[in-house]
Amino acid sequence: MSDLETQLRAAIARPGDDSSDFDLNPDVVLPQGRRLRPAGVLMGITTFDDEPRVILTKRSSALKHHPGQIAFPGGKQDEGDADVVAAALREAREEIGLPDGAARVIGTLPSHETVTSFTVTPVIALIDAPFHIIAEPGEVEEVFVTPLSHLLEPANYLVESRRWRGTRRHYFTVPYGPYYIWGATARILRGFAARMGE
Repeated sequence: MSDLETQLRAAIARPGDDSSDFDLNPDVVLPQGRRLRPAGVLMGITTFDDEPRVILTKRSSALKHHPGQIAFPGGKQDEGDADVVAAALREAREEIGLPDGAARVIGTLPSHETVTSFTVTPVIALIDAPFHIIAEPGEVEEVFVTPLSHLLEPANYLVESRRWRGTRRHYFTVPYGPYYIWGATARILRGFAARMGE
């Protein structure tokens, strides 16, 4: 087992709470009995380059929901998916062309609740060999990688805010080069960095 895999397994095993898009906005009162739809996203970490990197996508600017945002490959769990892990792997195949069996699943992180009423489970997997990336037309504008070391450095995370539905909403960001990584993706990564740093 590699040092990275050992570190990942230890981080996943640490106790911790779920996160949400509302973590930095404690004044938000969430309705009791709200229904959240299950989803899975793949935090695919490549191990075949000079250093480990995380695969991310830039969503198409033509999409109705979250256009142009940086996201993990993933999406809602469909009826045909055995679980959220299967959903994350299926979506990664569809969105970036990740072949079946190419991702070695290490485990999952606590779920994350989004403002769009999903409970998202991040699935951590190692990708040990290069593959031909195929961005899904119409949904994924670009596929890129970010050094894991950049995402694990707490100093790279900022808290910013903007007006949203009449109130000021605060959220994490972790910019990388031309990519503005923010919102749920940045929050999940920040929680992951905290676990890896313990």
